[in-house]
Amino acid sequence: MPVDPLRRTFDHAATTYQHARPDYPSDLYSHLLAVTGIKPGEPSGPDECGEPDRSGTHLLEVGCGPGKATLPLARAGFRITAIELGDALAAQARHHLADFPSVSVITSSFEDWQPPADARFDLVYAATAWKWVDPKVKYAKAASLLDHGGHLAVWNADHAFPPDFDPFFTEIQQVYDALGEGPGDPWPPPEIQPDHTAAELHDSGLFTVVERRPYVWGLRYTADEYIALLDTFSGHIAMDPDRRRHLYEEIRRLLAARPDGRLTRHWSAVLTIGRRL
Repeated sequence: MPVDPLRRTFDHAATTYQHARPDYPSDLYSHLLAVTGIKPGEPSGPDECGEPDRSGTHLLEVGCGPGKATLPLARAGFRITAIELGDALAAQARHHLADFPSVSVITSSFEDWQPPADARFDLVYAATAWKWVDPKVKYAKAASLLDHGGHLAVWNADHAFPPDFDPFFTEIQQVYDALGEGPGDPWPPPEIQPDHTAAELHDSGLFTVVERRPYVWGLRYTADEYIALLDTFSGHIAMDPDRRRHLYEEIRRLLAARPDGRLTRHWSAVLTIGRRL
């Protein structure tokens, strides 16, 4: 499978991505730490050359964007090296993480990044980014940066359709269909939504799957908030401007007919953790 060129579209949404995209559930991070057993390293002060201590737990994030999943782990005290393909997104990440000297942001694709020869990490993780990395490279490279027993963790934030999903999405799907855009039906409920990561981890021959845990939650959006969210999605960024304008007009029209002018969008995230063999 070739690398999807749409992965470069996200840089166009660099200044809005952090606010428009949802935060991941706090329980996801708690469970990640519990399963992997990682804890922030305790700094021991400068070494004999006066350099700051760099020992302790070290995390590698693949595709950090503006720091959406980096900030919670930075606040927990972890040392993190974050890789980001987009220049503008990497700049945003450095801005959002400026208060955390143990976090460094490197502008590069994961495929092209050349780590130091002695680089080793306790956890490699990717949040809503792993599917954009070359499948011929990602598992082998992640494994090469982990000791045996180290962990790779992957999760996304996808549109979920529980039984009580908002009927707005049935209505707006008709607009997508008329425009020739969007995935269309059927929409599987979260519990049967396919998750390819666990199978890929197993098939790589480099990891064993030790956890797969789903999360589902709902958020309310005004028309402006929902359109700001859509403007961070690769398909909408790349959409023909006239089609996108018509779509957004229809979103505003449908929500204007509601008493509170809001919709509920459900999200699903599946935390998949593999242990290095």
